[in-house]
Amino acid sequence: MLKTTVKALACAVTIGLAGMATAAEPIVIKFSHVVAEHTPKGQGALMFKQLAEERLPGKVKVEVYPNSSLFGDGKEMEALLMNDVQIIAPSLAKFEHYSKAIQIFDLPFLFDDIDAVDRFQKGPVGQELLTTMEDKGITGLGYWHNGLKQLSANKSLLEPKDARGLKFRVQASAVLEEQFKAIRAVPRKMSFAEVYQGLQTGVVNGAENPYSNIYSQKMHEVQKYITESNHGLLDYMVITNTKFWNGLPEDVRTELRAIMDEVTVDVNKHANELNERDKQSILAAGKTEIQYLTPEQRQKWRDAMAPVWKKFEGEIGVERIKAAQEANQQ
Repeated sequence: MLKTTVKALACAVTIGLAGMATAAEPIVIKFSHVVAEHTPKGQGALMFKQLAEERLPGKVKVEVYPNSSLFGDGKEMEALLMNDVQIIAPSLAKFEHYSKAIQIFDLPFLFDDIDAVDRFQKGPVGQELLTTMEDKGITGLGYWHNGLKQLSANKSLLEPKDARGLKFRVQASAVLEEQFKAIRAVPRKMSFAEVYQGLQTGVVNGAENPYSNIYSQKMHEVQKYITESNHGLLDYMVITNTKFWNGLPEDVRTELRAIMDEVTVDVNKHANELNERDKQSILAAGKTEIQYLTPEQRQKWRDAMAPVWKKFEGEIGVERIKAAQEANQQ
């Protein structure tokens, strides 16, 4: 009897110690992205790792995989849904199959400047958009800037008629396709990695990118003109697997959200500074001419692309569009 009792106690202690060892294992969070580590997104991922491991020592381990080293552009969303990776940060243009409302960020000439973007994204409607994919297993954690887009081409683009017949590279977005069709240009879907060669060989004649993309990919070397149009937004949404996120201990989840908010402020500040610095680098290189629209010219572009708003307002929601417009006036 005593031998049995001792044996039972020994088993219980062993099981208890094993449970403690398991409980002590840190939660592994794989953060995968497709850009270089020196970019704002790349730096943001590293900052998130650093702060998470500093503030949640022994509880969380963040593994960062840059440059598509774990999952490429076309596979990362599927990997997130399978929980093979826990955080990714795709371009906002890639969410139309998961939430039509997020197409709002592709509407041309919706925001007057990046400050208006900030106000909208931090406001109730912008925050609500982060939750619109939870029924599909995706939870938004924040918005990271890449910047406002400029038009580039091998001819001067000062009025919408200047773009007629030109082939423009676009992301896989219905809104962006309609944007160029509205000015009688030809949209061509093309992966980001292929854009430089496409512009160099004439497969496409123009593109739309923030200054940081233009400079880092050397597009200014194969485009004679850049029009500072600030006509659209190229941002990312940092997202996580909903089931994974909701399954985290509450204290861990609360701290990780606070860290993400802190990192987001830093990433967005860095992105704005980088775009301005890269604009100056493009000017200094002297290989392309940056042109500026007059208020009258800008209005012509707005008017030409206005039908795109009407075409998608049913999917996006009139009230959401109104809220974005109101962000311009604050």
